[in-house]
Amino acid sequence: MSRLIVVSNRVNPPTGAGEESVGGLAMALAAALRQYSGLWFGWSGKTTPSFTGVLDVQTIDGVTAAVIDLEEADVEEYYNGYANKTLWPLFHYRTDLTAYDRAYGAGYQRVNKRFAETLAPLIEPDDLIWVHDYHLIPLARELRALGIKNRIGFFLHVPWPAHQVFTTLPGHSRLAEAMFDYDVVGFQTAEYCQAFEEYVLSEASGEQPRPGQLQAFGRTLSVGAYPIGIDAPDFARMVKSPRARRMRNVMDACTVFRHLIVGVDRLDYSKGLEERFAGFERYLADNPDMRREVLMLQIAPVSRESVEAYQEIRGRLDGLSGRINGEFADIDWAPFRYVNRNYRRDELAGIYRAARVGLVTPLRDGMNLVAKEYVAAQDPDDPGVLILSRFAGAARQLDEALLVNPNSPEEIADALGRALTMGKPERIRRWRALFDNVEREDVTAWRDSFVDALAGVGTRRAALAG
Repeated sequence: MSRLIVVSNRVNPPTGAGEESVGGLAMALAAALRQYSGLWFGWSGKTTPSFTGVLDVQTIDGVTAAVIDLEEADVEEYYNGYANKTLWPLFHYRTDLTAYDRAYGAGYQRVNKRFAETLAPLIEPDDLIWVHDYHLIPLARELRALGIKNRIGFFLHVPWPAHQVFTTLPGHSRLAEAMFDYDVVGFQTAEYCQAFEEYVLSEASGEQPRPGQLQAFGRTLSVGAYPIGIDAPDFARMVKSPRARRMRNVMDACTVFRHLIVGVDRLDYSKGLEERFAGFERYLADNPDMRREVLMLQIAPVSRESVEAYQEIRGRLDGLSGRINGEFADIDWAPFRYVNRNYRRDELAGIYRAARVGLVTPLRDGMNLVAKEYVAAQDPDDPGVLILSRFAGAARQLDEALLVNPNSPEEIADALGRALTMGKPERIRRWRALFDNVEREDVTAWRDSFVDALAGVGTRRAALAG
């Protein structure tokens, strides 16, 4: 079997069962690498005065990681700049927050070239190379320039925007052309895949010989939707761990038989947190008899603190949470808890299990694995209710959730009212349908479908060459 090389911006393999916090990419990639022999390559998260390309290789919890340090200028221009000030807001339809700076673009190209030059000597002839996310779109082009002939696949974890939005990016054609140096490109949903296809056909004079294949820029590319999942059995077992049970007991004691509503998100303007807070505020205003019967917990670990937009949203959320408690709290009770810290995944499992409602309302999201983790953590005999944004990729699979427009506080408030009064038979029926999907379309299905597609491209090419 071919070795698998996974490449991502950051390398963060789990250091032990349950220790990952918000998000699921690290856990998903670690699960893939434990199945296939290989390595995980990327940035260490550390800086160095001068880039050397020296690798630090170590094996952690069954995952071999090879990492490099970057210069401060690399981090500022490539990561904080082009990745997080240009591509991230653009791909999430926030053109009002998108920053264009030639220095950012230059840093993005420079770091992708450095990744390629450091990785190339590690690649063996039969290796499959699987590149992840918007930070590394040009990596295959840089590897091809170094003579790498291996099969290279790319998976985009965030949405691909409509072509009218993507064309607002200066140099959009060159970025799209870089996608065609891959053999297979995967998206979270058919909608995102179709948006890319539309761009290629309408803006790049491309052709589509058959479904799942595009021709443009003198090359042919296989594309498809590969919705990412979680390790559902592992997460279900985690709910029964001592730490998860302890956290559930803590939450039960804190709520004192009130209904717990939980949201877990990285602090980001794409997550719809302001609108979510406003929706909960509207629910309290519209349902005075329920004010002392509910407690909302929002966990939002701080991220990208050096980016101004993130500093601004943190300030606004601090103000909103204070306003809600100031208006509705009593001397012995407050309806809202807002926490800016990370929790272990096993601790989160216990919190999810204790929650009557999982509130997952991003304005736009590639998939959102928190929604799937909430479903996996529920008690089959008395499950909670998932309220999910229709603009999260997960909504295409989890259609038995209560789907809402996250821009509407009224819809969020109405969904909270419905979730909190929903009878047990309907909750069980909805949960069973949700869990069936989470269990069936899990991380293994995601991994195998993409890797099989990438390996199949190589097989077909070899047959044609013969």
